[in-house]
Amino acid sequence: MTDNATPHADDDRITWLSLRSVALPLANPISDAKVLTGRQKPMTEIAILIAEIETRDGHRGLGFSYSKRAGGPGQFAHALEVAPNLIGENPSDIAKLWDKLCWAGASVGRSGLASQAIGAFDVALWDLKARRSGLSLARLLGSHRDSVRCYNTSGGFLHTPLDQLLKNTDISREKGIGGIKLKVGQPDWALDIHRVSTVREHLGESFPLMVDANQQWDRPTARRMCRRLEPFDLIWIEEPLDCYDAEGHAELVRLFDTPIATGEMLTSPAEHWEFIRQRGADFLMPDAPRVGGITPYLRVQTLAEQAGMTLAPHFAMELHVHLAASHTREPWVEHFEWLEPLFNERLEIRDGRMLVPTRPGLGLSLSEQVAGWTVQQAEVGKRA
Repeated sequence: MTDNATPHADDDRITWLSLRSVALPLANPISDAKVLTGRQKPMTEIAILIAEIETRDGHRGLGFSYSKRAGGPGQFAHALEVAPNLIGENPSDIAKLWDKLCWAGASVGRSGLASQAIGAFDVALWDLKARRSGLSLARLLGSHRDSVRCYNTSGGFLHTPLDQLLKNTDISREKGIGGIKLKVGQPDWALDIHRVSTVREHLGESFPLMVDANQQWDRPTARRMCRRLEPFDLIWIEEPLDCYDAEGHAELVRLFDTPIATGEMLTSPAEHWEFIRQRGADFLMPDAPRVGGITPYLRVQTLAEQAGMTLAPHFAMELHVHLAASHTREPWVEHFEWLEPLFNERLEIRDGRMLVPTRPGLGLSLSEQVAGWTVQQAEVGKRA
Protein backbone atom coordinates (compact mmCIF):
# COMPACT_ATOMS: atom_id res chain seq x y z
CA MET A 1 0.00 0.00 0.00
CA THR A 2 1.42 3.40 -0.99
CA ASP A 3 1.90 6.04 1.68
CA ASN A 4 0.63 9.24 0.07
CA ALA A 5 2.51 11.33 2.62
CA THR A 6 5.89 10.08 1.43
CA PRO A 7 7.47 12.27 -1.28
CA HIS A 8 8.13 10.54 -4.57
CA ALA A 9 11.71 9.30 -4.84
CA ASP A 10 12.27 11.42 -7.94
CA ASP A 11 10.67 14.64 -6.70
CA ASP A 12 14.02 16.33 -6.09
CA ARG A 13 14.45 19.97 -7.09
CA ILE A 14 17.33 22.23 -8.12
CA THR A 15 17.99 24.78 -5.38
CA TRP A 16 21.44 26.22 -6.13
CA LEU A 17 23.96 26.60 -8.89
CA SER A 18 27.36 28.17 -9.33
CA LEU A 19 28.99 29.58 -12.45
CA ARG A 20 32.65 30.31 -13.04
CA SER A 21 34.49 31.80 -15.98
CA VAL A 22 38.02 30.42 -15.92
CA ALA A 23 40.99 31.57 -18.01
CA LEU A 24 43.01 28.38 -18.42
CA PRO A 25 46.59 29.25 -19.50
CA LEU A 26 48.39 27.15 -22.11
CA ALA A 27 52.03 26.21 -21.61
CA ASN A 28 52.99 27.51 -25.08
CA PRO A 29 51.21 29.73 -27.65
CA ILE A 30 49.40 27.52 -30.16
CA SER A 31 49.40 28.09 -33.93
CA ASP A 32 47.61 26.24 -36.69
CA ALA A 33 46.99 27.17 -40.34
CA LYS A 34 44.57 29.94 -39.38
CA VAL A 35 47.46 31.74 -37.67
CA LEU A 36 49.85 31.31 -40.59
CA THR A 37 47.27 32.71 -43.00
CA GLY A 38 46.67 35.74 -40.76
CA ARG A 39 43.10 34.90 -39.75
CA GLN A 40 43.87 34.45 -36.08
CA LYS A 41 46.59 35.15 -33.52
CA PRO A 42 48.36 32.40 -31.55
CA MET A 43 46.20 31.05 -28.74
CA THR A 44 47.52 31.50 -25.21
CA GLU A 45 44.55 30.47 -23.07
CA ILE A 46 41.15 28.78 -23.15
CA ALA A 47 38.01 30.31 -21.61
CA ILE A 48 36.24 27.63 -19.57
CA LEU A 49 32.65 27.99 -18.35
CA ILE A 50 32.10 25.77 -15.31
CA ALA A 51 28.64 25.05 -13.87
CA GLU A 52 27.91 23.28 -10.59
CA ILE A 53 24.35 22.32 -9.72
CA GLU A 54 22.98 21.21 -6.35
CA THR A 55 19.53 19.88 -5.41
CA ARG A 56 17.34 19.94 -2.33
CA ASP A 57 18.29 16.35 -1.55
CA GLY A 58 22.01 17.11 -1.74
CA HIS A 59 22.85 15.70 -5.18
CA ARG A 60 25.48 17.58 -7.19
CA GLY A 61 26.61 17.79 -10.78
CA LEU A 62 29.60 19.34 -12.53
CA GLY A 63 29.60 20.55 -16.13
CA PHE A 64 31.66 22.71 -18.42
CA SER A 65 31.79 24.40 -21.79
CA TYR A 66 34.60 26.38 -23.39
CA SER A 67 35.66 28.94 -25.93
CA LYS A 68 38.98 29.32 -27.72
CA ARG A 69 40.00 32.96 -28.13
CA ALA A 70 36.95 35.30 -27.97
CA GLY A 71 33.63 34.31 -26.40
CA GLY A 72 34.29 33.38 -22.79
CA PRO A 73 32.79 36.49 -21.16
CA GLY A 74 29.78 36.24 -23.47
CA GLN A 75 29.15 32.62 -22.54
CA PHE A 76 29.33 33.47 -18.84
CA ALA A 77 26.96 36.43 -19.21
CA HIS A 78 24.38 34.42 -21.16
CA ALA A 79 24.58 31.46 -18.76
CA LEU A 80 24.07 33.77 -15.76
CA GLU A 81 21.09 35.43 -17.41
CA VAL A 82 19.21 32.19 -18.09
CA ALA A 83 20.34 30.30 -14.96
CA PRO A 84 17.37 31.31 -12.72
CA ASN A 85 15.12 29.25 -15.02
CA LEU A 86 16.61 26.09 -13.47
CA ILE A 87 15.74 26.88 -9.85
CA GLY A 88 12.87 24.72 -8.60
CA GLU A 89 13.03 22.33 -11.55
CA ASN A 90 13.43 18.56 -11.37
CA PRO A 91 17.04 17.78 -12.39
CA SER A 92 15.97 14.55 -14.10
CA ASP A 93 14.02 16.44 -16.79
CA ILE A 94 17.17 17.19 -18.76
CA ALA A 95 15.72 17.47 -22.26
CA LYS A 96 12.88 19.65 -20.97
CA LEU A 97 15.36 21.91 -19.18
CA TRP A 98 17.55 22.23 -22.28
CA ASP A 99 14.52 23.46 -24.23
CA LYS A 100 13.54 25.82 -21.43
CA LEU A 101 16.99 27.41 -21.32
CA CYS A 102 17.13 27.56 -25.10
CA TRP A 103 13.82 29.38 -25.42
CA ALA A 104 14.79 31.75 -22.61
CA GLY A 105 17.48 33.11 -24.93
CA ALA A 106 16.00 32.21 -28.32
CA SER A 107 16.13 35.81 -29.49
CA VAL A 108 19.91 35.49 -29.86
CA GLY A 109 19.68 32.12 -31.55
CA ARG A 110 19.58 28.39 -30.94
CA SER A 111 23.20 27.67 -31.76
CA GLY A 112 26.62 29.21 -31.21
CA LEU A 113 27.37 31.10 -28.02
CA ALA A 114 23.82 30.82 -26.69
CA SER A 115 23.68 27.02 -26.84
CA GLN A 116 27.31 26.67 -25.68
CA ALA A 117 26.39 28.56 -22.51
CA ILE A 118 23.52 26.10 -21.98
CA GLY A 119 25.93 23.23 -22.58
CA ALA A 120 27.66 23.70 -19.22
CA PHE A 121 24.32 23.25 -17.41
CA ASP A 122 23.36 20.29 -19.58
CA VAL A 123 26.61 18.44 -18.87
CA ALA A 124 26.21 19.15 -15.14
CA LEU A 125 22.68 17.72 -15.18
CA TRP A 126 23.84 14.51 -16.89
CA ASP A 127 26.73 14.27 -14.42
CA LEU A 128 24.29 14.69 -11.53
CA LYS A 129 21.94 12.04 -12.89
CA ALA A 130 24.73 9.52 -13.34
CA ARG A 131 26.23 10.23 -9.91
CA ARG A 132 22.85 9.85 -8.25
CA SER A 133 22.47 6.48 -10.00
CA GLY A 134 25.94 5.39 -8.90
CA LEU A 135 26.95 4.90 -12.54
CA SER A 136 29.57 6.36 -14.80
CA LEU A 137 28.11 8.58 -17.50
CA ALA A 138 29.05 5.96 -20.10
CA ARG A 139 27.11 3.26 -18.24
CA LEU A 140 24.13 5.55 -17.76
CA LEU A 141 23.99 6.22 -21.50
CA GLY A 142 24.52 2.55 -22.39
CA SER A 143 28.12 1.65 -23.07
CA HIS A 144 29.31 -0.51 -25.98
CA ARG A 145 32.93 -0.67 -24.82
CA ASP A 146 35.23 -0.09 -21.85
CA SER A 147 37.91 1.73 -23.89
CA VAL A 148 38.09 3.77 -27.07
CA ARG A 149 40.74 4.36 -29.72
CA CYS A 150 42.60 7.62 -29.14
CA TYR A 151 44.94 9.84 -31.13
CA ASN A 152 47.06 12.82 -30.13
CA THR A 153 46.79 16.29 -31.69
CA SER A 154 48.57 18.59 -29.24
CA GLY A 155 52.04 17.49 -30.38
CA GLY A 156 51.44 18.15 -34.08
CA PHE A 157 50.76 21.88 -34.39
CA LEU A 158 52.36 23.93 -37.15
CA HIS A 159 54.47 26.00 -34.77
CA THR A 160 56.31 22.80 -33.77
CA PRO A 161 59.68 22.30 -35.54
CA LEU A 162 59.96 19.04 -37.45
CA ASP A 163 62.59 17.51 -35.15
CA GLN A 164 60.42 18.24 -32.11
CA LEU A 165 57.40 16.92 -33.99
CA LEU A 166 59.11 13.57 -34.36
CA LYS A 167 60.02 13.55 -30.66
CA ASN A 168 56.40 14.33 -29.81
CA THR A 169 55.19 11.33 -31.81
CA ASP A 170 57.58 9.12 -29.85
CA ILE A 171 56.33 10.54 -26.56
CA SER A 172 52.72 9.89 -27.57
CA ARG A 173 53.44 6.31 -28.56
CA GLU A 174 55.29 5.70 -25.28
CA LYS A 175 52.17 6.90 -23.43
CA GLY A 176 50.16 4.26 -25.29
CA ILE A 177 48.31 6.66 -27.58
CA GLY A 178 47.07 4.90 -30.72
CA GLY A 179 47.26 7.58 -33.43
CA ILE A 180 48.94 10.86 -34.40
CA LYS A 181 47.35 13.89 -36.06
CA LEU A 182 49.36 16.60 -37.82
CA LYS A 183 48.28 20.11 -38.69
CA VAL A 184 48.57 21.07 -42.37
CA GLY A 185 47.35 24.02 -44.44
CA GLN A 186 50.50 26.10 -44.74
CA PRO A 187 50.72 28.67 -47.56
CA ASP A 188 53.51 26.54 -49.11
CA TRP A 189 51.89 23.16 -49.68
CA ALA A 190 55.29 21.50 -50.20
CA LEU A 191 56.08 22.05 -46.52
CA ASP A 192 52.93 20.16 -45.58
CA ILE A 193 53.84 17.21 -47.79
CA HIS A 194 57.39 17.14 -46.43
CA ARG A 195 56.19 17.05 -42.82
CA VAL A 196 53.58 14.37 -43.51
CA SER A 197 56.06 12.27 -45.49
CA THR A 198 58.71 12.52 -42.77
CA VAL A 199 56.30 11.59 -39.99
CA ARG A 200 54.84 8.72 -42.01
CA GLU A 201 58.33 7.30 -42.55
CA HIS A 202 59.13 7.78 -38.85
CA LEU A 203 55.93 6.04 -37.68
CA GLY A 204 55.96 3.25 -40.24
CA GLU A 205 53.32 2.33 -42.79
CA SER A 206 50.72 0.86 -40.45
CA PHE A 207 50.58 3.34 -37.54
CA PRO A 208 47.37 5.45 -37.67
CA LEU A 209 48.07 8.97 -38.99
CA MET A 210 45.63 11.84 -39.59
CA VAL A 211 46.00 15.41 -40.89
CA ASP A 212 43.96 18.55 -40.18
CA ALA A 213 43.83 21.58 -42.51
CA ASN A 214 41.61 23.70 -40.22
CA GLN A 215 39.43 24.98 -43.11
CA GLN A 216 42.28 26.69 -44.96
CA TRP A 217 41.84 25.36 -48.52
CA ASP A 218 39.44 26.41 -51.24
CA ARG A 219 37.86 23.68 -53.35
CA PRO A 220 40.54 23.45 -56.09
CA THR A 221 43.35 23.44 -53.51
CA ALA A 222 41.56 20.82 -51.43
CA ARG A 223 41.23 18.53 -54.42
CA ARG A 224 44.92 18.90 -55.25
CA MET A 225 46.01 18.37 -51.65
CA CYS A 226 43.77 15.36 -51.11
CA ARG A 227 45.27 13.83 -54.25
CA ARG A 228 48.82 14.47 -53.02
CA LEU A 229 48.00 13.02 -49.61
CA GLU A 230 46.43 9.80 -50.91
CA PRO A 231 49.72 7.81 -50.89
CA PHE A 232 50.22 8.24 -47.13
CA ASP A 233 47.34 5.92 -46.13
CA LEU A 234 45.81 8.43 -43.73
CA ILE A 235 42.95 7.63 -41.39
CA TRP A 236 41.40 10.92 -42.51
CA ILE A 237 41.93 14.42 -43.89
CA GLU A 238 40.19 16.84 -41.54
CA GLU A 239 38.46 20.13 -42.37
CA PRO A 240 39.91 20.57 -45.87
CA LEU A 241 37.26 23.23 -46.57
CA ASP A 242 35.20 25.85 -44.79
CA CYS A 243 33.28 24.21 -41.95
CA TYR A 244 29.89 25.03 -43.52
CA ASP A 245 30.71 23.79 -47.03
CA ALA A 246 28.77 20.52 -46.91
CA GLU A 247 28.56 20.28 -50.69
CA GLY A 248 32.33 20.71 -51.14
CA HIS A 249 33.13 18.14 -48.47
CA ALA A 250 30.68 15.71 -50.07
CA GLU A 251 32.52 16.06 -53.37
CA LEU A 252 35.81 15.13 -51.68
CA VAL A 253 34.15 12.11 -50.06
CA ARG A 254 33.11 10.91 -53.49
CA LEU A 255 36.42 11.64 -55.23
CA PHE A 256 39.01 10.18 -52.85
CA ASP A 257 39.74 6.95 -51.02
CA THR A 258 41.16 8.77 -47.99
CA PRO A 259 38.27 9.46 -45.59
CA ILE A 260 37.15 13.05 -44.98
CA ALA A 261 36.47 14.30 -41.44
CA THR A 262 34.71 17.47 -40.33
CA GLY A 263 32.12 18.84 -37.90
CA GLU A 264 34.01 20.23 -34.92
CA MET A 265 33.00 23.84 -35.61
CA LEU A 266 29.29 23.12 -36.02
CA THR A 267 27.12 24.34 -33.17
CA SER A 268 23.77 22.59 -33.52
CA PRO A 269 22.20 19.30 -34.63
CA ALA A 270 20.69 21.18 -37.59
CA GLU A 271 24.13 22.15 -38.88
CA HIS A 272 25.33 18.55 -38.53
CA TRP A 273 22.24 17.29 -40.31
CA GLU A 274 23.24 19.15 -43.45
CA PHE A 275 26.50 17.19 -43.59
CA ILE A 276 24.73 13.94 -42.79
CA ARG A 277 22.08 14.58 -45.45
CA GLN A 278 24.66 15.37 -48.12
CA ARG A 279 27.12 12.66 -46.99
CA GLY A 280 29.68 15.40 -46.42
CA ALA A 281 31.97 13.36 -44.17
CA ASP A 282 33.18 9.83 -43.54
CA PHE A 283 34.03 10.79 -39.95
CA LEU A 284 31.70 13.29 -38.27
CA MET A 285 33.32 15.20 -35.40
CA PRO A 286 30.69 16.72 -33.10
CA ASP A 287 31.83 18.59 -29.99
CA ALA A 288 29.38 18.28 -27.09
CA PRO A 289 30.16 21.66 -25.46
CA ARG A 290 29.95 23.39 -28.85
CA VAL A 291 26.58 21.92 -29.81
CA GLY A 292 25.08 22.76 -26.42
CA GLY A 293 25.84 19.76 -24.25
CA ILE A 294 25.16 16.04 -24.13
CA THR A 295 21.46 16.29 -25.00
CA PRO A 296 21.96 17.76 -28.51
CA TYR A 297 25.13 15.67 -28.99
CA LEU A 298 23.05 12.50 -28.60
CA ARG A 299 20.71 13.76 -31.32
CA VAL A 300 23.67 14.20 -33.66
CA GLN A 301 24.96 10.75 -32.73
CA THR A 302 21.63 9.11 -33.54
CA LEU A 303 21.38 10.83 -36.93
CA ALA A 304 24.98 9.99 -37.84
CA GLU A 305 24.74 6.35 -36.86
CA GLN A 306 21.51 5.96 -38.81
CA ALA A 307 23.39 7.27 -41.87
CA GLY A 308 26.30 4.88 -41.31
CA MET A 309 28.83 7.55 -40.34
CA THR A 310 31.61 7.01 -37.82
CA LEU A 311 31.97 9.61 -35.07
CA ALA A 312 35.22 11.09 -33.77
CA PRO A 313 34.27 13.73 -31.17
CA HIS A 314 36.43 16.84 -31.03
CA PHE A 315 38.54 17.96 -28.02
CA ALA A 316 37.33 17.69 -24.35
CA MET A 317 38.41 14.06 -23.95
CA GLU A 318 37.35 14.08 -20.29
CA LEU A 319 33.73 14.29 -21.48
CA HIS A 320 33.91 12.65 -24.89
CA VAL A 321 35.46 9.41 -23.67
CA HIS A 322 32.09 8.65 -22.05
CA LEU A 323 30.06 9.65 -25.09
CA ALA A 324 32.32 7.71 -27.47
CA ALA A 325 31.80 4.59 -25.37
CA SER A 326 28.10 4.80 -26.22
CA HIS A 327 28.65 4.91 -30.01
CA THR A 328 27.54 1.83 -31.91
CA ARG A 329 30.45 2.10 -34.36
CA GLU A 330 34.03 2.09 -33.09
CA PRO A 331 34.98 5.77 -32.62
CA TRP A 332 38.18 7.76 -32.18
CA VAL A 333 38.69 10.21 -29.30
CA GLU A 334 41.07 13.15 -29.50
CA HIS A 335 43.78 13.23 -26.84
CA PHE A 336 44.51 16.76 -25.61
CA GLU A 337 46.28 17.44 -22.31
CA TRP A 338 45.11 21.05 -22.20
CA LEU A 339 42.14 20.62 -19.84
CA GLU A 340 43.92 18.28 -17.41
CA PRO A 341 44.95 21.06 -14.94
CA LEU A 342 41.26 21.76 -14.29
CA PHE A 343 40.70 18.36 -12.69
CA ASN A 344 42.22 16.16 -10.00
CA GLU A 345 41.72 12.98 -12.03
CA ARG A 346 43.59 11.70 -15.10
CA LEU A 347 42.44 9.43 -17.90
CA GLU A 348 44.28 6.14 -18.31
CA ILE A 349 45.68 5.13 -21.70
CA ARG A 350 46.83 1.65 -22.63
CA ASP A 351 47.66 -0.12 -25.89
CA GLY A 352 46.40 2.67 -28.11
CA ARG A 353 43.14 3.09 -26.23
CA MET A 354 41.68 5.44 -23.64
CA LEU A 355 40.02 3.63 -20.76
CA VAL A 356 36.50 4.78 -19.87
CA PRO A 357 36.38 5.92 -16.21
CA THR A 358 34.21 3.85 -13.90
CA ARG A 359 33.73 6.52 -11.23
CA PRO A 360 30.16 7.89 -10.93
CA GLY A 361 29.21 10.60 -13.42
CA LEU A 362 32.03 12.13 -15.38
CA GLY A 363 34.33 11.01 -12.60
CA LEU A 364 35.80 14.50 -12.28
CA SER A 365 36.43 16.98 -9.48
CA LEU A 366 37.86 20.49 -9.77
CA SER A 367 41.50 21.07 -8.85
CA GLU A 368 42.63 23.77 -6.44
CA GLN A 369 44.23 25.65 -9.34
CA VAL A 370 40.81 26.56 -10.73
CA ALA A 371 40.29 29.19 -8.03
CA GLY A 372 43.39 31.08 -9.13
CA TRP A 373 42.30 31.10 -12.79
CA THR A 374 38.71 32.22 -12.07
CA VAL A 375 37.97 35.65 -13.55
CA GLN A 376 34.20 35.78 -12.88
CA GLN A 377 31.98 33.87 -10.49
CA ALA A 378 28.30 33.96 -9.48
CA GLU A 379 25.75 31.92 -7.56
CA VAL A 380 22.01 31.55 -8.13
CA GLY A 381 19.55 30.21 -5.55
CA LYS A 382 20.29 28.95 -2.04
CA ARG A 383 22.17 25.88 -0.91
CA ALA A 384 20.07 23.26 0.87
